[in-house]
Amino acid sequence: MLAKPLLAVSNLTLRIGASGKTVVNDVGFSVSPGEIVGIVGESGSGKTLAARAIMGFVPPAVKLVSGSILFDGDEITTMAPKRLRAVRGSKVGMVFQEPMTSLNPSMMIGRQLEEGLALHRDLDAAGRRALILDMLRRVGLSDPEGALHAFPHQFSGGMRQRIMLASVMLLKPALLLADEPTTALDAVVQRDVMELMVDLTKENGTAVLLISHDLGMVARYCSRIVVMNQGDVVEQGAADDILARPQHPYTRKLLAAMPLRGQARELPEAKTPIVAVRDLVVDYPGRQRFFRKSAPKRALHGISLAVQPGEVVAVVGGSGSGKTTLGQSIAGLVKSSGGEILFNGKPIFKSEVAYWDYRLNCQMVFQDPYSSLDPRMSIGELVTEPLRLVPGMGAAEKKARVAEVLAEVGLGNGFAERFPHELSGGQRQRVAIARAVVRRPSFVIADEPVSALDVTVRAQVLELFAELQRKHGFSCLFISHDLGVVEQVADRVVVMQEGRIVEEGSRDQIFDDPKHAYTRKLLSAVPGLESSGDGGVRLFWRLAENETAHTPLS
Repeated sequence: MLAKPLLAVSNLTLRIGASGKTVVNDVGFSVSPGEIVGIVGESGSGKTLAARAIMGFVPPAVKLVSGSILFDGDEITTMAPKRLRAVRGSKVGMVFQEPMTSLNPSMMIGRQLEEGLALHRDLDAAGRRALILDMLRRVGLSDPEGALHAFPHQFSGGMRQRIMLASVMLLKPALLLADEPTTALDAVVQRDVMELMVDLTKENGTAVLLISHDLGMVARYCSRIVVMNQGDVVEQGAADDILARPQHPYTRKLLAAMPLRGQARELPEAKTPIVAVRDLVVDYPGRQRFFRKSAPKRALHGISLAVQPGEVVAVVGGSGSGKTTLGQSIAGLVKSSGGEILFNGKPIFKSEVAYWDYRLNCQMVFQDPYSSLDPRMSIGELVTEPLRLVPGMGAAEKKARVAEVLAEVGLGNGFAERFPHELSGGQRQRVAIARAVVRRPSFVIADEPVSALDVTVRAQVLELFAELQRKHGFSCLFISHDLGVVEQVADRVVVMQEGRIVEEGSRDQIFDDPKHAYTRKLLSAVPGLESSGDGGVRLFWRLAENETAHTPLS
């Protein structure tokens, strides 16, 4: 006899306003006690809204048109506000995508974790403190006592996500809603957070609804998958069946968008690298605290690397490994403390002419285009701006070049007059790429250019980037924590740990025969997906020794 579902959603329809756009249309799915169910889909598919409706967290403009949400036999949609507040946290918990926005920046961690216990549990202050300290130890904080008196900004992204998970699991909810809990985390931290979440939920018999666009992670942890597209559930079933034998064209499209390794490129030999870095050192100054200043922190310890003409060199590593600092230092955005940078064999700091030539030929694509694009400028103005210093280029030529580049990145027909807030995340990233290539630079630094994009938009942006690179021949330093993306785009891979290069080699050497223990740790952290034919994929581990250590949970 099948267990009664803990959560049963049926015929759920949500609409913007009384007669506006339907954003969730006749959605139905269930979650049984102790089960892990994944909801996947692109941005705008309605997966987050459907999950938030379970807790009554939909925005005021979104109205419930019809449907039922039964949690443990109780109807959520008609529940009185006071009763619903008692359910939130104590019986249904939610881990949000970005803990920095869901943790109060003005409150110490201990006080934030105590709030839920004070509201939902009959414990005195000493009992609450003991539970909080125990949970902080269990989520991997080395100094739980110190964490009680610290603020969210004093922790890394991975640590903040652990604290967010601790705050939810302290109350031992029967259902956990996890909305993109590892999107911005590197491979090792992502695995650690997910394994921690699974361990805590298994221990308490908690069911999990995992919302994600990371199909590899969903395949690894979920027993069933619900696929959503534009507010509709287009397919659902056992995870193995959905991945191996997708029935709906949209599911096939999602799986086809997963990054896959292609043939290694044959690059012509060059006598002189386009960019070379020798013994680069970057120190961040210490913080001033009352009457003394803390010691400076060394972010890069004598880094040396070279990028050949037309080559794509990927830099990978965990959070805090120094990869972004390396990119920004090479771009001239962070001042180095030692070492030198050479462009076409010439030191860029030896003369003003050499430095100017390098800065004009080196462009950067940032991780978050929304914060790097001026919201007051139109798209045309933003893409025109890098052409201001091109000698001898008139207004008509600039306008023609901007139109040509916008067409190359798929933003023709009126996009030049729009503003950044009028574009989607993928379109804004295309604008950021257009700004980088409009000058026809010889070297581009791309810092996590697709980390915030869903699978299909990511595939489109990567294909666009590769096409522009082939067409214009620029070299690229590609910084990423997504090993699947690196496997698709890179000619050579550099692995960084704690400000040092621990291993480098061709893409195939690094992925197929890693030598350094840290490289092996990175590659073993997350599974990959490979084509299984018939539009399906299958889960695999890049290192054979992990096939027994990590078995699918489905």
